[in-house]
Amino acid sequence: MALWEVLPPLSWAGLAGGLAILGVLGTVASWKAVEETGLSDPSCVVIDEWFGQGVTLLVAPHTLLGGGLAFVFFRFFDILKPPPIRWFERAPGGFGVMLDDAGAGLMAAALLYVVFALFPGR
Repeated sequence: MALWEVLPPLSWAGLAGGLAILGVLGTVASWKAVEETGLSDPSCVVIDEWFGQGVTLLVAPHTLLGGGLAFVFFRFFDILKPPPIRWFERAPGGFGVMLDDAGAGLMAAALLYVVFALFPGR
């Protein structure tokens, strides 16, 4: 979130493109970590958190409030893991590591979108 606050705003396409690259790299790295540790979601892997948070930031206004709510909403869904997020964890290897955070990011983005649609100008 600190990077979100200090870096200039990226275009939606720029952020989405960066997330696509991060998603591919994260899946490959996560798959390797799953193989090496034997764990389905090794805690040493954090690229999935960066990816999921980035998905949420796709709809966030580039403000302190937008970034703060994006962080809170993502963490809420990432920790709670309501369906279908928990189901995504069942995907094999690195896909499961990345997909649950992508799902949490999408749910958080949807909530964030609704909040700013209901309360414009914030």
